[in-house]
Amino acid sequence: MNSLFLRSVVLKRDKVENPHRYPFSLPVVRYLDKLDLHEPVTFFVGENGTGKSTLLEAIAIQYGFNPEGGSKNFQFSTYSSHSELSEALALWKGVRTPTDGFFLRAESFYNVASEVDAMGLQKSYGGKSLHAQSHGESFLSLLLHRFRGNGLYLLDEPEAALSPSRQLALLARIHDLVEQGSQFLIATHSPIVLGYPGAAIYAFEEDGLRRTSYEETEHYQLTKAFLNNPAAILRELFAE
Repeated sequence: MNSLFLRSVVLKRDKVENPHRYPFSLPVVRYLDKLDLHEPVTFFVGENGTGKSTLLEAIAIQYGFNPEGGSKNFQFSTYSSHSELSEALALWKGVRTPTDGFFLRAESFYNVASEVDAMGLQKSYGGKSLHAQSHGESFLSLLLHRFRGNGLYLLDEPEAALSPSRQLALLARIHDLVEQGSQFLIATHSPIVLGYPGAAIYAFEEDGLRRTSYEETEHYQLTKAFLNNPAAILRELFAE
């Protein structure tokens, strides 16, 4: 039996009034029927503008998280910019109920940090204001102190503030939390973060979602090619 908190994401076509209007015009939405989740860690990868963050945001909202990020008890709003996609999604949940959860999005993390201070929740985030730390330190503080396990965690580009070594620390923390019964959905561009063993990777392409392997992702192939011969890659790039 699938013991995950979130088992499937379904697009309800009858809720789509205009398939030619954003975000329903995105290829990932246009071809989406049902996305089944089988692994505790699932990655969304693809070029900018392919809909990774849009789909992750819609799933988060439909699950009950604040559009700008945070846990379910965060209700603040600084700017309403989320799409209508969440209203057309149905989520198939598992038999287990998470005791923790968080929606982390890099672009609005500053707003979440401000809300943590406003609500006096610093103790749950390591005992120090997230604003009093560097961007990368505050990200890791969140992961180490606020994420408690047995939770559903949706992360949108968590590598944005992290150095390569801190991205490895992120992988170690994800592994600890998976061992504690957690589930992750992560949109990322990082070939380091994508390397988490056993994860499901979905590439966002012009004909919709395609499950792929780590070595088949463009992120892995381009990074490997550059590191193997940066001079050749740069010569070709600058010649263009």
